[in-house]
Amino acid sequence: MTAPDAVPPTAAGTPRRSPAPDRPADPAGPPAGEVDRLRFGYGTNGFANHRLDDALTVLADLGYEGVALTLDHDHLDPYAPGLARRVDAVAHRLAALGLGVVVETGARYLLDPWRKHAPTLLHDDPAGRIDFLDRAVRVGADLGAEAVSFWAGIRPGHVAPEVAWDRLVAGCATVTAAADRAGVTLGFEPEPGMLVEDIAGWRRLHRALGEPARFGITLDIGHCRCLESSTVADCVRQVAGHLVNVQIDDMRRGVHEHLEFGTGEIDFPPVLRALADAGYRGLVAVELPRHSHAAPTVAARSLDFLRTAARDAGLVAGAAPAPAGTTGAD
Repeated sequence: MTAPDAVPPTAAGTPRRSPAPDRPADPAGPPAGEVDRLRFGYGTNGFANHRLDDALTVLADLGYEGVALTLDHDHLDPYAPGLARRVDAVAHRLAALGLGVVVETGARYLLDPWRKHAPTLLHDDPAGRIDFLDRAVRVGADLGAEAVSFWAGIRPGHVAPEVAWDRLVAGCATVTAAADRAGVTLGFEPEPGMLVEDIAGWRRLHRALGEPARFGITLDIGHCRCLESSTVADCVRQVAGHLVNVQIDDMRRGVHEHLEFGTGEIDFPPVLRALADAGYRGLVAVELPRHSHAAPTVAARSLDFLRTAARDAGLVAGAAPAPAGTTGAD
């Protein structure tokens, strides 16, 4: 693969947004007198049928405070020509709309049109994945992203578990070094079915890497209900000191399916309360990657639900109501 066309760690002309601190969460909670509030965002992978600029506009108009931007062929393709110019334009647009951003790297067929998510850090030749994550780090730096999120991948059947683990540690070390150079915080996401699928797996990986400050955790709230033995709120508390990115969706026990709020098994007010009590100030971004067919309606419904849950938890969460006519049946 060729190198990005002029995307240095600090691209000239790009207005850097203020990045989040290395560890934005504080187990002791927010400073005295600070109002408890959460910042809700939405994943652009749930707006796959929209142009990126249109998706950003819709989400800002609905009242979201940020986006989880998946780098993909239709949304800020890191391999298309003119990347520096396009990153600069997105940075300006985010600033104009007042949106925070995290960078997500879960594009399904960006690297290989035949194999979903391939190659990963676990494959025989992980160079394509490492190159992609390096680009994502540099894009994240130029956007002032609060975090750049990634995951392990599924172990190929011919790769022994110990070999896959060694490859993962080596790959993560390379990406962490790139993040250190760029001043970017990484959020590693435990993903059901992948080599690292739970909080215990993240802790093992974090230790293997030497516990680097910029290697935080991306916590998907639905995944906690899907496979963790602790309650979802307890999962938040367990990783509070390392929490740099939160994805939120509903889910059922033992089933890895991202559901709209209220259609799964999660009781959300205690979860939102736990996030606030942890002092988490990053984005809490809705993760519904299979709902693009009704994206504006689903996004409006989701924000209404989260605001209600936040009020039930005794929190302040955003102000502006969704525009009239955006909610209702699909």
